Amino acid sequence: MVRRGRRRTKEDIQIAEERIRHLFETATGFFNSGWLDHSRRCIQLARKIGMRYNVRIPRDLKRLYCRQCHTLLLPGRTARVRVKKARVIITCQNCGNVARYPYIREKLARKLEHARGT
Repeated sequence: MVRRGRRRTKEDIQIAEERIRHLFETATGFFNSGWLDHSRRCIQLARKIGMRYNVRIPRDLKRLYCRQCHTLLLPGRTARVRVKKARVIITCQNCGNVARYPYIREKLARKLEHARGT
């Protein structure tokens, strides 16, 4: 079976990554202006670009939105952030989705830094 279309080049992937970052910046701008629907749409488009070009959304951006309702998560405004047992728990205020992220590396780094200082 012959594959149709052209292969993704490094340039295509780089452009996709730039577009994803730009869309997240635009989503933040829309969110700050009060246009929540436009903000959600920008995040949905960024995810679609990532899927189409097989590009991962960077970790720092991935944690900025709710995976269920695509709302931008800003602590105190649309997200509740709690720290419990070496985890960061982020709850979306829009849909109630809960995301849990470990922070063991940061704890170990802080512990090693403290040990070196004494």
